[in-house]
Amino acid sequence: MQLRRNVLTRRTAAALLLGLAAAGCTPQPAADRPAPAAFNGTDTAWIQLMIPMDERASLLTDLAPARAGRPALAAWAKEAGSRLEDELVDLRELLRLSGVPDTRPHEGHTMPGMVGLDTVRRAKNVTGDGFDRLLTESLRAHLVQVRMLCASERTSGSAAQAKDLAATIERSVAEQITRLDEVT
Repeated sequence: MQLRRNVLTRRTAAALLLGLAAAGCTPQPAADRPAPAAFNGTDTAWIQLMIPMDERASLLTDLAPARAGRPALAAWAKEAGSRLEDELVDLRELLRLSGVPDTRPHEGHTMPGMVGLDTVRRAKNVTGDGFDRLLTESLRAHLVQVRMLCASERTSGSAAQAKDLAATIERSVAEQITRLDEVT
């Protein structure tokens, strides 16, 4: 069952990335700033999806120090938040290198693994075990989806920098999931 779910979710992630690129969800570069040929639609769709995914997850990790019931989970969330900040710096630099303007095509979207704004609102109103459950469930879903999106980028992307970052993030996510399992 787990394998079947994993295969379906990977197919969903790959289809999402390819669909976003094909459907024009990825804005074209400005006429005076052509994108380097090394970046294809999958690369830019991946970058533009990862940025809001990480920004939303950061909203939740930022709440953990004051709201988490378990100190080990709060420490994990602090480390995860630092990794998200580092990823965002790298992703924004890739977006700049791609030549695609930051038009936020996924602003307001809620997608698999993306922490919903309603989840962040609820998290602001709970502490202890309730917050711990919300944080754990939301960030585990985020990490699993990010791992699949990164695998799809490595398979279908063309920009070496994007594929390298996807591999780095994928390794980081595996470590974070292992550590989350240890503290929950």
